[in-house]
Amino acid sequence: MAQEIPVYIFTGFMDSGKTSLVKETLFENDFGDGARGVIIMCEDGETEYDEAVLGQVNFRLAGIDSEEDFSAERLEEISRIYRPEQVFIEYNGTWNVSRLLETKLPKGWVIVQSLATVDATTFDLYMNNMRAMMQEQVFTSDVVIFNRTDDDTDRGRLRRMIKAINRKAQIVYERKDGTIDERPEELPFDISQDLIELSDADYAIWYMDAMENYKKYDGKKVKFRAYVYNPQKLKKGVFVPGRFAMTCCIEDVTFIGFKCRYDREEELAHKTWIDITAEVHVEFAKEYKGKGPVLYALQVEKAEKPEDELVYFS
Repeated sequence: MAQEIPVYIFTGFMDSGKTSLVKETLFENDFGDGARGVIIMCEDGETEYDEAVLGQVNFRLAGIDSEEDFSAERLEEISRIYRPEQVFIEYNGTWNVSRLLETKLPKGWVIVQSLATVDATTFDLYMNNMRAMMQEQVFTSDVVIFNRTDDDTDRGRLRRMIKAINRKAQIVYERKDGTIDERPEELPFDISQDLIELSDADYAIWYMDAMENYKKYDGKKVKFRAYVYNPQKLKKGVFVPGRFAMTCCIEDVTFIGFKCRYDREEELAHKTWIDITAEVHVEFAKEYKGKGPVLYALQVEKAEKPEDELVYFS
């Protein structure tokens, strides 16, 4: 069997720090370990490579100048010329990521990790003006690195916005001096209380944290206003309390809710509003495709529709 050749993908807009990340990976972390490698560079940023220095870690540089040239044929040519044992692709931030993902790779090449770099100082600007392109950059990434952060950066808001697009992504915050910001993020509610009462503004934040860090909520009691999802097709004794959340704009509204066990669920009309108090249990649930937070309703009361039916991740 032919040896697999690992491929690492680096996405992000120009000047977001892709080249710096590649260089840090190769030179500071001794990643290559001497294996023959090639960097496929698809744009010219402010930071450039010194090919003589690359040669010291057994890496060479190949270029692809246009989106149309990013093809199976060009990749095969690079594979034939450089015979790499590992491949870094520094993708152009203005090209469609779908082209990268859909292009057939040479035999043996296997994508093992995708990393996206984001300039925290321009993130809002890009999200407001080039939302679709920004979302595409991070949608399939395993790791999203926010660089150029400082103590005033709202890391929780950035994290929630990325998690709303790509829940599986690991998120890293890099300060302007290159160090990693590992401070724990503050939540807008106190999880040490006997009953965690969630405001409408807190719900989406709690949902994201509970889905990702469900173990810390095991046995906790929560109370919140919820929209009832309870169609006839649901299993008896189960319904889904939740809210409609907006990620970036009105076109990006999605329902986010939890599996909830309630022995009187047949009394809950579909698409109505309730105030629910429930205890969180960590259980396997096929709806989560693994373990996750399952609510056990303790008290359910009819409620008025809130003034704003939407909740927000930011």
